Amino acid sequence: MAKQVENAIQDVYPDDFSWCYGCGRLNKEGHHFRTGWDGDQTVTIYTPRPEHTAVPGFVYGGLTASLIDCHGTGSAALALHRKNGHEPDDDAEAPRFVTASLEVKFLKPTPQDVPLKAIGEVEEIHPKKFKVHTEVYAGDVLCSKGEVVAALMPESFGK
Repeated sequence: MAKQVENAIQDVYPDDFSWCYGCGRLNKEGHHFRTGWDGDQTVTIYTPRPEHTAVPGFVYGGLTASLIDCHGTGSAALALHRKNGHEPDDDAEAPRFVTASLEVKFLKPTPQDVPLKAIGEVEEIHPKKFKVHTEVYAGDVLCSKGEVVAALMPESFGK
């Protein structure tokens, strides 16, 4: 399993939109999920902390849902950024997406002390909407999967 995502899309989100509890680099209390390319797939790697416990030894489902959610919007941003001729390491400001829908299926209990790897496949369904299919693994075990429909954040958002 890869150690960490080096060139994450979250690194080039505008500062005004970098406060998400899941993936915002400026939120000191947040998870700081980082999403990047691994070939044609997207990847986010995250090691759960002790406060993410459901029952001793296992992660609560809300963390998994948050991982799938932020991985989905990050993956959509990666896809549109690439479509626009950019990559996260070229420092061009990235587009920002919001979640239009989120579906999560829990398949197996998620162990606490194992890095989680979210792997995504991106499908453009409209010029301003992408569907991201994500699988979350703990080691070689598929623990959950989900689907996010991500919509390009309108310019008026937050104003």
